[in-house]
Amino acid sequence: MSDATRHPVGPSAGAPGRTLVVAHRGDPYRVRENTLASFRSAIDEGADAIELDVRLSRDGVPVVLHDPGLKRLWGVNRAVADLTVAELREASAGGVPTLVEALGATFPTRVLVDLPDPDGATARAAVAAVAGDGSADRVYWCGDPAALLAVRAEDPTAEIALTWKRSAPVRAGLVAEVRPRWLNYRFGLLDRATVERAREAGYLLGAWTVDSGRTMRRLLALGVDAITSNRPGTLRRAVDRAAAR
Repeated sequence: MSDATRHPVGPSAGAPGRTLVVAHRGDPYRVRENTLASFRSAIDEGADAIELDVRLSRDGVPVVLHDPGLKRLWGVNRAVADLTVAELREASAGGVPTLVEALGATFPTRVLVDLPDPDGATARAAVAAVAGDGSADRVYWCGDPAALLAVRAEDPTAEIALTWKRSAPVRAGLVAEVRPRWLNYRFGLLDRATVERAREAGYLLGAWTVDSGRTMRRLLALGVDAITSNRPGTLRRAVDRAAAR
């Protein structure tokens, strides 16, 4: 696949056959999610990749925040889209980083950029920020299918993990348009048959968002290529134990 050609550093880099530990918004049970400190904590806990969410500020800068507003994390009832980067910094006491700042803080760790909204403008701005930072070879993408289509249009060689939340099979037409390297499933949808179909079609397989040890062990036994978790340290130890066996 063309995406795999561009990105030789895949899930087995440095550890053949070992599942990637993807830290969901950093290390959120220890440090506030989607902050530079949370990303650094996840890396210290052994994460192979950092998943983070991107939205667009009023002045067109990609910033890292999952929610459309600041209320849950920062106690400020304002929408991200209504605030400039400077205003976001003030409202969050400097806690909301730009995407470029997050890329700098995580270097050289892999980064999975999640685009939660079907917004082409955010996708295009994020792709431009990643390219301008020189990080395209360590960034891959997930999120809303419409946003992923915009990523593909903006960067024909982008590495994409097609997010899937439904029990129905992934739509063939969508796969043909997005041209993903990964199929990224809500963890409860994965069973051996789904894994085997993905393997036969040549895709890498990811699961999200997994916090229980039992589910981690089940997915590791299925041989998925990546697991996203709010507990990167716990997942790191589970992956290492499975590899040792």
